[in-house]
Amino acid sequence: MPRLTTIGFDADDTLWENEHFFRLTERHFTELLADYAEPGHLTERLLSAEKKNLAHYGFGIKGFTLSMIETAIEVTDGKVPGEIIGRIVNAGREMLSHPIETLPHVHDTLEALAGSHTLVLITKGDLFDQERKLAQSGLGDFFSAVEIVSDKSSATYARAFERHGDGPARAMMVGNSLKSDVLPAIEAGGWGTYVPHALTWDYERAEEPEGRERFSKIETLAELKPLIEGLA
Repeated sequence: MPRLTTIGFDADDTLWENEHFFRLTERHFTELLADYAEPGHLTERLLSAEKKNLAHYGFGIKGFTLSMIETAIEVTDGKVPGEIIGRIVNAGREMLSHPIETLPHVHDTLEALAGSHTLVLITKGDLFDQERKLAQSGLGDFFSAVEIVSDKSSATYARAFERHGDGPARAMMVGNSLKSDVLPAIEAGGWGTYVPHALTWDYERAEEPEGRERFSKIETLAELKPLIEGLA
C-alpha cells in the first residue's frame, strides 16, 4: 500500500456549519409564503428548482436565493408581492454574512495532520462566499492549497491531487457528502473518508459503498488521525 501523503478536506458541513443556515432560511421562506402553499409543497418545489438551476447558477447561496424567488413566483402564479421578494433577497444576503461556526475537533485535527501531510481544501460553491468563510474560519494556514470548484467528480480529484500532491493513489478525501466527497475520490484511485453530518441536503445523498477497501467512515474528525496512522 503506498504511503498516504495528501489529505483533501471538504469545507461546508465538514469543517464548519452550512446546511443548518440553509434549513433556517428555507423555514423562513415557507413562512413568508404560508398564504399561498403548504410548507411541504413549498419545500418540494424549492428543491426541484434548486436541482434544475444547478446547471445555470451552480452551488451556493446566490443560486439558492434565485431558486427561492423563482419558486415564489411560480406558486403564486406571478402574483407574489414585491415585499416578499425583498425579504427573500434580504434572507439570502444575511446568509452571505453569517458568522462561521467551525465543527468539533476541526482545529486540533488539522493542526495534528499539517506537519506530516499536505492538506488541501477542495470545496464547491460561490468563489467569494467560500473565500469569505475560509478567511473567517481562521483555518487557512493549515492548507497548502485551496481548490474552489464548480462541482466535484473523479476528474476533479485526480487533477487536484496531481497538482498539489503525489497523485490520487496517495491521497485521501474527507467529507460529509458520499456523492461529492467520497465516491468520486475513490473512483479517482484515492481513499474516501465519510464524516456524516446531522443535516445533509437531499442532492448530496448516496448509498455507502460495499466492499471498497479505500472507503472509511468515522463519526467525528477526532477519529481521522488514528485512521490515517492505521493505514501506514
